[in-house]
Amino acid sequence: MHAITGKLALVRHTSALTRSLYPVQSPETQLTEISELNITGDRRLQVLAFIIRAISALNRVIGEVLCWLALACVLLCFTVVVQRYFFNTSTLWLQDLYVWVSGAMFTGVAGFALLRDDHVRVDIFYRPASIRRKAIADLFGVLVFLLPFMFIVIYYGLPAVRRSWSYFEASGNVGGMPGLYILKSFILVFAVLVGLQGLAMALRSILVLTNNEHLLPTNLRYGANDAKEAH
Repeated sequence: MHAITGKLALVRHTSALTRSLYPVQSPETQLTEISELNITGDRRLQVLAFIIRAISALNRVIGEVLCWLALACVLLCFTVVVQRYFFNTSTLWLQDLYVWVSGAMFTGVAGFALLRDDHVRVDIFYRPASIRRKAIADLFGVLVFLLPFMFIVIYYGLPAVRRSWSYFEASGNVGGMPGLYILKSFILVFAVLVGLQGLAMALRSILVLTNNEHLLPTNLRYGANDAKEAH
């Protein structure tokens, strides 16, 4: 009898200790905690959507400004041709300039092109895939290929750009353009802008995979043709 009483006392003590360590919550408390978790999760997703919008806006502004360099490049090239074939003369710094302008344009708008999905894409699997599969492919491609490659560009490009700025490198042609160090800086601009847009692509993929793409404006979602495809 004493043994049974002792065991019952031990069970009551253990039960009381368990309740003190893991108190039973009322349904209202549980619902409140679930709501708080949902709010926290929604805020995090909204932060991701804000980052995507900010990066995309940055690349859009830079791209729409630098795209005017295409007109400058055409005019400079036209001037060089007229000088050479109509006046039998040549200005070396003009020849340098139109090459440099085209280089600055193509590297500067690369992030904008990625935003618009204007880069050449040769595939047989991606285009007909569902939006979720495209999101998975984009997330994998960004994390495994794009971001590491941009890191390599910055890692090896930064010393060259720094060295060029250290002595204000100019054109190697006699009478050519000064300021080659500025053009070389576009190597880093290219890597940073493309890397940022790749990050935005990865975050967009996360929103798609968590069924939260509605947090993005229509122009930042997968294209109209993609939206018609089944998930």
